[in-house]
Amino acid sequence: MVLDVKRLLFAAASVAAAASLIFPVSYSIAGSGADASGKDSGAETLSAARREKDVQGAVNFEHALDSYQPKKDHYNFYFTYKIVHPWWDAVALGMEDAQRQYLKQGITVTYEYMAPNAASAADQTERLLGAQQGGYDVIGVDVADEAIISPIIDEMVDSGYKVMTFSSSDAAVGCKRIAYVGNTHNYKDGADLTEALCEKLNYEGEVAILVGSKGAPCHEDRAKGAKDTIAKYGNMKIAAIEYDMDSVDLAHELALKILREHPNLAGLVCCNMSNPVGAARAVVETGSEAVIVGMDHDREALHYLNDGVIYCLGVQDCYSIGFETLQTAVKIADGNLPGEMFPEKRDEPTTIIRQKDAAFMLTVLYGDAS
Repeated sequence: MVLDVKRLLFAAASVAAAASLIFPVSYSIAGSGADASGKDSGAETLSAARREKDVQGAVNFEHALDSYQPKKDHYNFYFTYKIVHPWWDAVALGMEDAQRQYLKQGITVTYEYMAPNAASAADQTERLLGAQQGGYDVIGVDVADEAIISPIIDEMVDSGYKVMTFSSSDAAVGCKRIAYVGNTHNYKDGADLTEALCEKLNYEGEVAILVGSKGAPCHEDRAKGAKDTIAKYGNMKIAAIEYDMDSVDLAHELALKILREHPNLAGLVCCNMSNPVGAARAVVETGSEAVIVGMDHDREALHYLNDGVIYCLGVQDCYSIGFETLQTAVKIADGNLPGEMFPEKRDEPTTIIRQKDAAFMLTVLYGDAS
């Protein structure tokens, strides 16, 4: 799957350019006025048009470097992130795009892009401490555990290292990191997905939450958004909360366990890119009718969405995160601080997609029209 993402997503810009030609028929926006029943469909047509635009823009492959003129002709960066995973391969593709554009300007950007095979704050600590010896212009980190990693970042900045955060998890509030590029609304993502689930379930039933990695800010924030949303409704309750550590296999095992222990489970909230796949496998395997909502653009998850096994997915724009991370790193390396040149936090969007959007996303991201 990693190779599929690298190969097919890289070519997706040309596919996205033709998106209006391949978008599912269910999104046709031609015409307005009364429908066959005599009902005024103007508002519905406008809503469909906006929806189509939102989904088409869920992942933006069209980027160009801004007008900033780098002060050097060579930069060397170090980036470390939570875990080797297709999600961060997609981020890397945006970085590679920016790297190529700098090279066309005669500026060479090299970087290490490293992560462990299993999420670990201890491993990330070692990598950050080791990076201090590498002579890098900027060190970037997707925070594995904000309580553990944020103080380390503070010590590095105090020692003169230029450190930024990126991807899906920022450091703790008040951390001295220079800037963050990525998702700033993980709590809202969790709340929005769960609200969609609650509505689907008519605001009643037991729901389980698969969080992801313990301490990972993005996973914990989404889970909190889910918990707070469920707490609003008196006929809903949380049956189980489990940590799958970004592992599809572990998510599958945990979902099977939850479904055995709670045979009447109504729904599953999945807070990362791996656990919707594990949950969907478990639901199919057991014949459960539990409704699944989750995060991101895993190919298998999109097929489950297309088949109706998954109800909706929140897709993050990994490509844009990668592109803007590299562009921001160049500015930081030159001694610039957040302000007019770049924000202290640069937010990239999340788009919630549903079954009727799945075929389009599969085509754009993977060239998969099946």
